[in-house]
Order: sequence, then C-alpha cells, then structure tokens
Amino acid sequence: MHSNGPVIALEEHYWDAELSGHFAGAEGVSPVAALLKEVSDVRLRAMDEAGIDMQVLSHGAPAAQKLSPEICVDLTRRVNDRLAEICARHPTRFAGFAALPTPKPEEAARELERCVKDLGFKGAMIHGLTHGEFHDARKFWPIYEVAEKLDVPIYLHPAVPHPAVMKAYYNDYAAEFPTVIRPAWGFTVETATQAIRLILSRVFDEHKGLKIILGHFGETLPFLLWRINQALARPGQDSMSFREIFCRHFWVTTSGHFSTPALVCTMMELGIDRIMFSVDYPYVVNTDGTDWVSNLQISPDDRAKLLGGTAKKLLRL
Repeated sequence: MHSNGPVIALEEHYWDAELSGHFAGAEGVSPVAALLKEVSDVRLRAMDEAGIDMQVLSHGAPAAQKLSPEICVDLTRRVNDRLAEICARHPTRFAGFAALPTPKPEEAARELERCVKDLGFKGAMIHGLTHGEFHDARKFWPIYEVAEKLDVPIYLHPAVPHPAVMKAYYNDYAAEFPTVIRPAWGFTVETATQAIRLILSRVFDEHKGLKIILGHFGETLPFLLWRINQALARPGQDSMSFREIFCRHFWVTTSGHFSTPALVCTMMELGIDRIMFSVDYPYVVNTDGTDWVSNLQISPDDRAKLLGGTAKKLLRL
C-alpha cells in the first residue's frame, strides 16, 4: 500500500471464551465465530497477507455492557488480564482496548485506570447501551474523567438497538433482512445517537481533553455536521457549536466502510488527521480494506496518516 510507516487496524475483534459464553448463541456456529476465538496463527497470517502490521484488539459484541452488575467487575478483570497475555505474546502485532464493566460505572473507571497503567492498554471500547442506558448519563462520567486524565480514547462501538426501538422501527423487516438492525442501519443510528447525546450532555465542557473514536466513518455524523450544527444554533436554544465540539473531540475509523465518497466527505469536514484505518475483522475481510486503500488517489503523506500515523500518535504506539 506504499505506506511510509506501520499499517495499524484498530477496530479488530476477538472473543474471550468466558465472556462470550454468557451469551450462548449470539453468533451461532459460523466461520466468523471461529475467527473471533482465534488470536494466533490464522489471524497473524491474515494480517500478513493484507499487509497489516498491528491490530488493536477489542472484545466483540456482546460485551460487558450486557453483564449483570453482580458479576461484571471480576469477570471483566479476568477478560482484560487474558487480553494482556495475548498482547504480550505478540507485542509488535497486537495492542489492546479494555473491556469496561459499565453496569458498575465507578468500578469501570477504576478498571480503565488499571488496564492503562498496569496492562499497557491504549484505551477502552464500549458496546452500545448499558442495560438500556446511554452513556451520557452523569453516573458514567467517572469513566471519562479517567480517560481524560490518562489521555486515552474511548471507542464507542455499536450494539443492537434498544428493544423498544427494535419493536417500533425494525421488527417488520428484521426476519427477512436481519442485518437491518445491525450494520445495515440499526447499529449506525444507535451509535450516532450515543455520540450526539454525549455532546448535548456537555461532558466535553467538563472534560476538555476527552477523546472519542467512532467507527464506520463516524456513523454518518460527518455527513450531517453542518445541518446538526445549524439546527442547534437556531434562536431560543442554548449556545453550542456542535460542529466545533465534534471536530475537536472525535476521531473516526474506516472500519467496515470502504467508500471513497465517504472518505472525501470526512476529509473535508474533519481533516485527514482525524481518520484512521480499520477493517472490522473478522466481520470484514482484511484485504477488502487494504485493497481499497491501495487504490485511493491521495498523497503519500495522507496515506501514511490514514494507515497508521494518526493511530500511532493518538494511541502512543
């Protein structure tokens, strides 16, 4: 891909047997499920074939957000300890994002600090809602306080929509088109809403150094920034520059969305320094992402930033 530096993919998933075992049947018996459970030779070979130097590993959905408060803290610690062992076996190929026991927010903040300070993790990933609650609620803000203090990002990853939303919006078509509640649309709406609510909560007023990552080219938000910003600036509302806050605090990745028009829009709104390469392995094939990047008509400097330069700087890899 003619990169001047390492190729880093940072929305790349795996499954921990203990955690995924609490959600039996989530993926069934499938090739993807088998790949999620494999973090050695097969994965490394697939990375080599695509020219990917490093994956930042994160637990795939379903994740700790769906665990009960009674078991989430100790279980998540064990999950993170095992991920640290995986990364230690291949320190030049794997880094980690922590799983967080968000059903216990104060404990989740402590676990983030432990994972960064003791295990060397590069941030954390949160999957969807925590038992129906968005993470703009004040009780989750200790997580953001720790993330700001440690200067690590929080990656907001999709999960299936709230059950009431599923019933009202998607159930008519979910049987025939099951992905409509997942990557085709439901994931995008739920995660974009999570990001919008974070901004509206004014958490960034209190935590001015907080950094958030969104996958899939920002879940449509770069395309909508002008309109959201203009609408929120209309008379009769509190003063807020939504666009400025988003561009200052958010980074986006290419995970599972290898669209050149989407890249151009995002570059024009956020700049190339806010966009990072990701594949969404194993839900997406590595070479789908690297082949797309190989054909992009962008400068060598921009290509290097996209493929790993920005991630290396943001995550201090």
